Amino acid sequence: MMHTRPIPSTGEALPVIGCGTYLGFDVAPGSAPYRELSGVLNALIVGGGKVLDSSPMYGKAEGTVGKVVAAANAQDKVFLATKVWTRGREAGIAQMQRSMAVMGTDRIDLMQVHNLVDWRIHLSTLRAWKEQGRVRYIGITHYTASAFADLEAVMRTEPIDFVQLNYAVGDRAAERVLLPLAQDRGIAVLVNVPFGSGALLKSLHGRPLPPCATDLACTTWSQLLLKFVVGHPAVTCAIPGTGKPAHMADNAGAGTPPMPTEDQRNKIAHACLG
Repeated sequence: MMHTRPIPSTGEALPVIGCGTYLGFDVAPGSAPYRELSGVLNALIVGGGKVLDSSPMYGKAEGTVGKVVAAANAQDKVFLATKVWTRGREAGIAQMQRSMAVMGTDRIDLMQVHNLVDWRIHLSTLRAWKEQGRVRYIGITHYTASAFADLEAVMRTEPIDFVQLNYAVGDRAAERVLLPLAQDRGIAVLVNVPFGSGALLKSLHGRPLPPCATDLACTTWSQLLLKFVVGHPAVTCAIPGTGKPAHMADNAGAGTPPMPTEDQRNKIAHACLG
């Protein structure tokens, strides 16, 4: 069974591995990659996960999520997260309404301000929408450490449920301020790009797994890198993107106990980075 972490603002349990939809779900209906996505969704659910994270920035991804979830009749088995990515109140409202329509729902589990674009305006709208029950949770996102000071400022001053940020064994800047701050402020953390740029994972291909992998029930380097991320107590869920069922199943395997101790996380980092 996949390990869960509570969303601090409500205590709702969320499985620690989800699925990002950038690239993998930005595919044409009926295409060969599209036909694989029912298997991705099935692997996510069978593996115990539920978070599907998308954005209007991701081309066809939101609509693809809606179609794949509806085809599987899995609306009650997933946690749908997407974003608003435009400027201006009315433009933001229109974009979010479209996102809800193409994703096939009248209520989004998590709506986030993508890369902090016009965040003051959109968070004001989202607070009202949350009170009305149109969204369950609200948050902010970014994907680069150069934006961490801006994320920190919003986290310190705004009542948000989630922050989405980049964090990986080779990209640990979030440990300095943002992850401890999320714990202090009761903010859930979604981790994008949990493999970093991907170069590290490629460099590990073919190398034998370290002894700590056996202790943590990891059978691949991907699982070990993900366990490093979700092993941090501030992290609620990691959302590696994929359009391949086998990759989704492998990623989901990283969510099964045991979770690493800090000493084991250090061993993972040493094994990966030397």
